[in-house]
Amino acid sequence: MAPKSPTPKSNDLFRQRLDELVNLRHPLAQLAGHIDWSVFEHEWAGLFPSRRGRPATAPRLIAGLLYLQHTYALSDEDVVWGWVENPYWQLFCGETWFQHHPPIDPSSLTRWRKRIGEEGLEWLLTQTIRAAQSVGVVKRQSFDKVIVDSTVQEKAIAHPTDSKLLNRGREQLVKLASEAGITLRQNYNREAPRLAGQIGRYAHAKQYKRMRGSLKKLKTIVGRVWRDVSRQLTKIPAELKDKTQELLGKVERLLTQQKKDKNKLYSLHAPEVECIGKGKTRQPYEFGVKVSITTTHQEGLVIGMRSLPGNPYDGHTLHEALEQTEILTGRRPKEAFVDLGYRGHNAPEDIKVYHRNLKRGITARLKRDIKRRSAIEPVIGHMKNDGRLRRNWLKGAEGDAFHALLCGCGHNLRLILKKLRLLWAWILDWFYRQLDGIQTAMPDKTGLAV
Repeated sequence: MAPKSPTPKSNDLFRQRLDELVNLRHPLAQLAGHIDWSVFEHEWAGLFPSRRGRPATAPRLIAGLLYLQHTYALSDEDVVWGWVENPYWQLFCGETWFQHHPPIDPSSLTRWRKRIGEEGLEWLLTQTIRAAQSVGVVKRQSFDKVIVDSTVQEKAIAHPTDSKLLNRGREQLVKLASEAGITLRQNYNREAPRLAGQIGRYAHAKQYKRMRGSLKKLKTIVGRVWRDVSRQLTKIPAELKDKTQELLGKVERLLTQQKKDKNKLYSLHAPEVECIGKGKTRQPYEFGVKVSITTTHQEGLVIGMRSLPGNPYDGHTLHEALEQTEILTGRRPKEAFVDLGYRGHNAPEDIKVYHRNLKRGITARLKRDIKRRSAIEPVIGHMKNDGRLRRNWLKGAEGDAFHALLCGCGHNLRLILKKLRLLWAWILDWFYRQLDGIQTAMPDKTGLAV
């Protein structure tokens, strides 16, 4: 059922309204006035097809919680319980009176993200862009020049090694066999963990011949368990057969994949994870998904963000990145500044693409603009350190897309709040300067100015 329409904010004799309790000049209170919350009720109306049952949670509450979560880099549980403690957060989410209990269960945010989908979450990013325009962080002309780059959004998985993955696959097969009620000839619950630990110690000591020998033994053991379960597949109940076949396929991939194979399996619970090398000295390889980021050239506002499964070549993703920017901002970029990874791009002909190796037709202004392309690097750093882009805890390729968009929203809101804080500080400074000037000009008891 659709959510109830907002009730009139009438006074109450026994309670104090939130807008009378808090400081309305607080940046978060001001930000709430710059976001058009009615957009979410209109755009998410199709999420409530049924007219039966209890009214749904208000879209503003969900949108506000998602905004706060990624602005302050919090988990689902932390943002819900922080909402209970903070009156400014409640005012931001549209409450009239201070609430003493959580508005929703933290697990509801997971269901809401799935319900909204990637297209619905893009509306969250669009509203942050419009709010930035309203506050004065960017102007409409700022969308003419953009910077495009890519980074890796790491998945919340353990560092993949052959020994860990093989032993984990064996454990899951043994557990599934126990659930299905089938008897294995041997489960190797003692020998396999011992071999996995042994492999790690041999690798650390650079005793690679012994390491390969122990790894071969571990593969043999896992292969025996895999064949034992495969032979008894007909005995497995129907409700567990699909799950078993999926797990058997994953373990088979682990047993057959080689060192230099493509599309390797790096995690059993997150098979979409890819190994991506970005040329970092500190971290040569990262395990996750590539994310395309588009920002304004001058201000560093995120106006486009999209996950790129399959680790595509950067140049082949430029057209999609610019297309998303045009959809979200309503304005087509004129110039795009990229690094050398975007050579051989597929951008539209009417959009000029510049990188540092270009020589012909490069004016002094373009040289300055090309040099400023590196301004996107601190934006990525802030999203990873101040936001949640460094590690993604959401499940599946769908979770990768959701998390990337929400991290972009969080960065934009931090920029807007910073602008509002600086504006308020400037107003206070101007006020106190004026007050000091008045006091200085006032005569004292002797008739002389102070």
